[in-house]
Amino acid sequence: MQNWTTSLNGEDNVKLLEKRFEALSNHPLFQEMEFSDDPERIKEWIPLIMEGRAPEEYIAATKVASGTDVNFGALTRKLFENLENQNNVDIHYNHSVDDIKRMENGSWEVKVHNFEDDMLEYHTANFVFIGAGGGALPLLQKTEIPESKHIGGFPISGEFLVCSNPEVVDQHHVKVYGKEPVGTPPMTVPHIDRRYIQGKKTLLFGPFAGFSPKFLKTGSYMDLLGSIKPNNVITMLAAGAKNIPLTKYLVQQLMLSKEQRIEALRDFVPNAKSEDWDLVVAGQRVQVIKDTEADGKGTVQFGTEVIHSKDGSMAALLGASPGASTSVSIMLDAIQKCFPQYLKEWEPKIKEMIPSYGESLAENPELLHAVYASSSLTLGLVDKKNEK
Repeated sequence: MQNWTTSLNGEDNVKLLEKRFEALSNHPLFQEMEFSDDPERIKEWIPLIMEGRAPEEYIAATKVASGTDVNFGALTRKLFENLENQNNVDIHYNHSVDDIKRMENGSWEVKVHNFEDDMLEYHTANFVFIGAGGGALPLLQKTEIPESKHIGGFPISGEFLVCSNPEVVDQHHVKVYGKEPVGTPPMTVPHIDRRYIQGKKTLLFGPFAGFSPKFLKTGSYMDLLGSIKPNNVITMLAAGAKNIPLTKYLVQQLMLSKEQRIEALRDFVPNAKSEDWDLVVAGQRVQVIKDTEADGKGTVQFGTEVIHSKDGSMAALLGASPGASTSVSIMLDAIQKCFPQYLKEWEPKIKEMIPSYGESLAENPELLHAVYASSSLTLGLVDKKNEK
């Protein structure tokens, strides 16, 4: 089990964190949250972060002891293993979708390159879901549905400092968030996590923004340019004009030296040594840019977007990489938008899988505790034989 801690320093930030704690602690979802501005108490929670810190420094932290990290890669592999055992599911690896187009009868034809046999295949379907990470936008554009117009994407890579020194790693067992720099997007919130990378205990600090025109780590340097179409060029230009501070931030991030990144780390870990940390690229995100009624043309979206055709036969997931915390709500959203005629029929099965479906956990503390207990048991956070 991991503790999830928010730590802020500076007198104004301490006051901000205390107000945040007071606002959240009465909510059923956050009743177990703790607050402290006592350095000795905080040192018990996050010793690595407190070591070497000046005694007169204002610092405070909130702690939630029930936070848990899930290896989403391992979970995905288990889900695929389960699907492979189903009679009505086929999974193909080493295949690439080259094109998607609407047939005269309203169904979809998917052109696939089979790399195993080095041949082209054509498949038809009445419903297609595009979940291709950074590669989703180009595929959505190939469908030419009206909903794919006036949408662009801007790729940003995430870079992190990684420490594998056991003497340092063994001092930190939690996930700690700070506060994002003024004028920067939510995804810039600095944090230091205990992680397992290829089975080895490590610490991860970041994120730092990087840039590559590729939409995938293994993509093409022409991905960004190729995604600009006549129907979205104004959208993309408007995004550039409206987000000059964000562009400036990205340029500043790209110019950071390793030592400057280490200095940012020292706000979290005062005694951090440069030789203990290496810079790694975590992956690519393609931020969605679209026209909205509220904010006008070229609005950058920092979350995920489910785009679907009017008839519900096509849906695509765009935006920041969805983790385990958002993937279920994304799929429920897709079901509601694309299969509304089946919702009543499917609801009992959905509620069997997700007992809180359609319910407010904030307004039903008993259900909240039941769901938490069930999830903890499933994740192996409690011993089944000791369950009461």
